[in-house]
Amino acid sequence: MSLFNLEGRVALVTGGGRGIGRGIAEGLADHGAKVVVAARTEAQTEETAEAIRSKGGEAIPVTLDMTSMDSIQGSVDKSIETFGQLDILVNNAGMNIREPLEEVTEDHYDQIASVNQKGLFFMTQVAAKHMRPRGRGKIINIGSLTTGVGLASVSVYTGTKGAVGQLTKVHAVELAPEIQVNAICPGFILTPLTEKLWSNPSMRDWGEKRCAHGRLGVPEDLLGTAVFLASKASDYVTGQLIYVDGGFMAGERWLDNA
Repeated sequence: MSLFNLEGRVALVTGGGRGIGRGIAEGLADHGAKVVVAARTEAQTEETAEAIRSKGGEAIPVTLDMTSMDSIQGSVDKSIETFGQLDILVNNAGMNIREPLEEVTEDHYDQIASVNQKGLFFMTQVAAKHMRPRGRGKIINIGSLTTGVGLASVSVYTGTKGAVGQLTKVHAVELAPEIQVNAICPGFILTPLTEKLWSNPSMRDWGEKRCAHGRLGVPEDLLGTAVFLASKASDYVTGQLIYVDGGFMAGERWLDNA
């Protein structure tokens, strides 16, 4: 059997209805996993699940509110009820409100932290309670460039994604050796959620020049890393933050006229 074969495995992907989450959900299914597509918007989860089924895979949609403990517990329960087990959790659901520090309200702070940090924490807790007694499990958190670097006007988001990095490490230690916990930290990825941002020509030009690869990423650029972290190939890899960013974190070039 290939080290990257996911047949017989069940994956729950939060925020799986669009963008990065949908790309990962479909990628895991392409390698044999049965997938639970979980997100707030029912129509989007159904669309992703149907896309997987149309290619011969197995998938179900689940409506998930990451700010509700009942909803978090329910999504894990539904996974086990439908497929009998849960082997892979992809903590992808997240949100952001782009605004300067001075304009952040308590409500906006709570919205972002409740999903990106608190929701991820308790989703991990609930999933691990099922995985650990079975002696195996893979948890993949989705971080950000801001897990390791500060970007202006996203201070609350940056704080939560920094927390994702540290939670990845401490959960890797606490849940070893049965469960491996790692994080993918994407660079600038073109998704329906970021289309408006990158439609600005100046912003697009800056983003492309800032990456060593000279282009923005797409969800497909994350699939190889996701499959690796979900599979037996990564059984001795845990607590790692893997930046899939086209070289953003590696550094910058000298100015041409310097």
